[in-house]
Amino acid sequence: MIMTVAVKHVDGSHRLEGSWAGTELANAFLCHLQTRRFSPATVRAYAFDLVCLARFLEESGIGLGDLVPTDVFDWIDWQSLSRRRGSKVVPIDAGRGAAPASVNRRVAAARAFFEYLVMTGARAENPVPAPRRGQGLRPKSKGLLGHLGPGRVRGGGRLVRQERRLPESLDPADVSMFLASVGSHRDRAIVLAMMLGGLRAGEVRRLLLADVDQGRRQLRVVGKGGRERVVPVDDLFFAELAAYLARERPPGLGTAECFVVLHGPAAGGPLTEAGMRSMFRYHRQRSGAVRVRPHRLRHTYGTELAAAGIDLLALRQLMGHVSPETTAGYVHLSDAHLAAEYAAARAVIGR
Repeated sequence: MIMTVAVKHVDGSHRLEGSWAGTELANAFLCHLQTRRFSPATVRAYAFDLVCLARFLEESGIGLGDLVPTDVFDWIDWQSLSRRRGSKVVPIDAGRGAAPASVNRRVAAARAFFEYLVMTGARAENPVPAPRRGQGLRPKSKGLLGHLGPGRVRGGGRLVRQERRLPESLDPADVSMFLASVGSHRDRAIVLAMMLGGLRAGEVRRLLLADVDQGRRQLRVVGKGGRERVVPVDDLFFAELAAYLARERPPGLGTAECFVVLHGPAAGGPLTEAGMRSMFRYHRQRSGAVRVRPHRLRHTYGTELAAAGIDLLALRQLMGHVSPETTAGYVHLSDAHLAAEYAAARAVIGR
């Protein structure tokens, strides 16, 4: 079966193209997200999530107006198949299907899409089930702040159960081996911005020259949802950044972004997402440090600061987390620390 709907980059944004009957409504929804100032990365993610839904609906012969809640669960099952009959698209993780986090993200995107259709009158109701977390039998809270008590219905929830994992940090030896293979000051500065500043890959790419304060050793970072924060970074990063700006970045460039392409036909333009992925892939192969990835560098930053006893409110601000639960995930004891504490306790017991 030939897929008749796909994501295209059109006029600086992402839109759906193809013969799927819901393409026009989907693009109206994506335009609505742009109007509400959703980030380009978020609009792009929604577009790909809607393509997944569209391909399921086409394959199943279901129209947008005919979708019912049971079809949503069929879509969830459909995503778990590693190789669909007649499909030319095979997931990278063939044999396991989509990860629970990916499925839940797509369901959330579909829920928002159908909410938009209800708002515009294209549908009478939202067919995507809204998960409800079990509240149990709890006494009703009283008083002026009773609405904040445990009886309050919480939002969120997921249709597919996800494992709760600790953030993946890196061994210092892997990071050192990776850095040793990086020859350019630009690439070293990028790695150190994540390792010593906790920046996300997208935040590094969007970093502007005007956001760099070399005197105060700080970066002004625009994170998810346009939220700004100021991040102090170690001198080692600023040393590599200064060398990059003096020796590698072409002089007189009008590009506002700090990190630019250094070679090829796109030289002088902002570093792209694909370019950064290619850079990390090249250095992983060259160094043999196969576990080094942008988000793991950020996780290592958070884990090391948490282990050093930093105040959690400060860590949350430094990393740009919206939820305190996300920050709390970095507060865990290492295997070596647990083993040492266990051995010490056993020594006391054995006396």
